[in-house]
Amino acid sequence: MILWHNPRCSKSREALKLLEAHGVRPEIRKYLEDAPTYEELKAARTALNLPAIEMMRSKEPAFRELGLSKDADDDTLLRAMAAEPRLIERPLAIEGPRAILGRPPEKVLDLL
Repeated sequence: MILWHNPRCSKSREALKLLEAHGVRPEIRKYLEDAPTYEELKAARTALNLPAIEMMRSKEPAFRELGLSKDADDDTLLRAMAAEPRLIERPLAIEGPRAILGRPPEKVLDLL
């Protein structure tokens, strides 16, 4: 399992703690330091089976600064997340072909 993680985020830390409590030691990807590529984000969107807007932090200042809107197409939003990883909702857990956003953090346990 891979966890796109921001250690400064309480929800991300809580998801990691829940996984570890269930014996899972995920590979940690600090996505703010090691930003996912457009292709990785596209694959994550497919695994999540969600529109790109649902994997974004639309209240981040960068969302407005980049002129994005909630009705922008997936390609535009995925490219924005690749350019500005602060826009990616966290935590995001990936296990093989499946992925889940940890909002609330307990949702990551659905991958177990």
